[in-house]
Amino acid sequence: MDDKNFVAIAQINLIAGNLEYNSNKIIESIKKAKSYGSELIVFPARTLIGCDMPDFVNRFEFVVEQEKKWLEKIAEQTHDITALVGFVDKKSEEYIAIIKNGKIDYYSLQENNIISSKLIYSGDEFLIKMDSIPSCTNSFEYRLQRLSQLAKKYNLPIIEVNQVGAIDNNSYDGLSLVCNSKGEITAIAKDFEEDLILVNPYNEIPLKISANEIQKEFSLDYEWDLERTYKSLVQGIRDYFKKCGLKRAVLGLSGGLDSTVCAVLLVDALGKENVYGVSMPSKLTSQESKTDAEILAKNLGIGFYEASIKPMVDTTNNCLADIFNQVQNSWDCRYKKSYTQDNIQARSRAMYLWAISNEFASCIPIATSDKSESYMGYATVNGDMSGGFAPIADVTKTKLFALARWMNKNRSQKNDIPESILLKKPGAELAIDEKTGKTLNAEDALMPYEFMDEVIWRIENKHNSYEQLLSSEFIYEKKFKISKEQKIEWLDKFFKRMSTAIYKWSILPPSIIVDSATINKSKYYQPITSGSINYKN
Repeated sequence: MDDKNFVAIAQINLIAGNLEYNSNKIIESIKKAKSYGSELIVFPARTLIGCDMPDFVNRFEFVVEQEKKWLEKIAEQTHDITALVGFVDKKSEEYIAIIKNGKIDYYSLQENNIISSKLIYSGDEFLIKMDSIPSCTNSFEYRLQRLSQLAKKYNLPIIEVNQVGAIDNNSYDGLSLVCNSKGEITAIAKDFEEDLILVNPYNEIPLKISANEIQKEFSLDYEWDLERTYKSLVQGIRDYFKKCGLKRAVLGLSGGLDSTVCAVLLVDALGKENVYGVSMPSKLTSQESKTDAEILAKNLGIGFYEASIKPMVDTTNNCLADIFNQVQNSWDCRYKKSYTQDNIQARSRAMYLWAISNEFASCIPIATSDKSESYMGYATVNGDMSGGFAPIADVTKTKLFALARWMNKNRSQKNDIPESILLKKPGAELAIDEKTGKTLNAEDALMPYEFMDEVIWRIENKHNSYEQLLSSEFIYEKKFKISKEQKIEWLDKFFKRMSTAIYKWSILPPSIIVDSATINKSKYYQPITSGSINYKN
C-alpha cells in the first residue's frame, strides 16, 4: 500500500439521536481525509444515531428513513474516497453504509462487527472492526486482547475504530487501534479526544503499548487505573452538560471527600467560573468541616457561600410537630429511634441547591453520593442523592481517596485538596454516636470501607456467594485481626442494607460508569421487590 492509499480512522464525538450534527461531523471528517489523500475513511459503529437506542428506533421508525436521507447527503462528498458509516435499521440491527462515488451499498454487520476490505477495496485484504465500546476498568486491555486474537485467527491485519466522548452514563475513550496479522499493535489514536489518523494496515512495525494486567483479584492499589478514571469522569461531566445545553453546576461543600472530589472534577470539566459551592452547616457540623470547605473553594477559585440550615430545620420541625401528633392518633407505632432529623437536614440542603439551580440559568445541582454509599443505602432520597447528575456514583470510597491524592499530584493546579480532607474519617455529621457522644462517622455506622469495597468487588467481579465471602481472607483481615463473629456481623449488615437499598439505585441521577461491573440502572436491573432474597445458602 502506497502513501496515497492510507486508511483514515475517524474517531469522533457523537450526539445521541442528532442526525444532522452527526452527519456534519462525518462530512467534515471526509473532507479532511480527502485533503490528506486518503481513499478510505472508517467511522465508529452506529455513527449516524450516535449510540445504541433500540426502544427509540422501534417507537419512532421515521428515524431510519431520516438516516437514509442524511446518508445521501454524505454520499455527495464521497467522490475520490470511500466512507464506511454505521447506521441501524427498523429492528435496531446494525448495518454499515459503504459509500463510494456518490452511491450507497448496505452491509449487515456480522459476528464481532467485522467487515473485510474485499467488499470495498482493491489490493491485499485486511479487516475492519467498527465499535463503540465504553471505557471501564480493563476495557482497553480486553480490547487489545480481543483484537490480537482476531488478527491471529484470520491471519490478517485489522483496524478497529472506536467512539470517543460521553453519552449519558457511558464515557468512550477512543483509542482506535490497528493490529498486524501477528497480533501486534501498529497504530493507536488518542484517548478521550477526537482524532483523525492515517494508518497503513500492512505496516508490520509494532508499537510499544503500555497495557495493564487484567485485574483478577481485589486490590487497594488503584494507581494503574486513576488517570483513565479521571479522564472518563471529566469527559462524562463535560459532555453531559454540553449536550444537554447546561453550563453551570452548584453543589454542597461539606468539607468531606465526596463533595471535594466532585468539585475538582466539575472545575476541570466546566471551568471554575461555572461551579458554585455552598457550605450548609447544621448545629452538628464541626468548625474543621466548615473551614475545609472554604479553603477548598478558595483553592479552586469557585464561587462560595456559607448558609446555615438551622432556620430551615427549625421551621420544618415546628411544622411537623402537630402533624406527627395527629398521625399518632391513628397509627400508634412511632419508632423509638428515628432518622427523621438526619433526613430533614439532608433535604434542607437539597432545597438550597435546587432553589439556586431553578433561579439561575443552565444550572443543575450535583448529587455527591459514591458507590459504596449507594450499596449501603447510606444516602438520603431527596437529600444528598438529589441532583441532576451524580459524577462519582460508580466510584467506591477507597478508590475516591486514591483519586483525590492522584489529582493533587497530577492536575496542573496541584494540591488544591487540603490534606485535612484526605486524612478525615468520612461522615455525614447528621447524628451523635450514643456510645462516644461524638458525631457518628460512616465506618462506625456501617463497617470499614476497605472491607466493604472488597465485598462489592467480589460480588461484582467474582460473583462470590455469602459462604465464599465468609471463607475468603480479605485484605482488611490481613492488616487487622477480626473475629469470625465480627465478619459475619459485617456481611449480614452488608446484604441486609444492600437488599433494602435497591429502590434507591433506581432513582439515582445519571452517572458515569467507571467500573467493569456496576449498579447503574442502564446496565444492571434487579426488581425492587426482590429485597427479601436470602443471600445465605
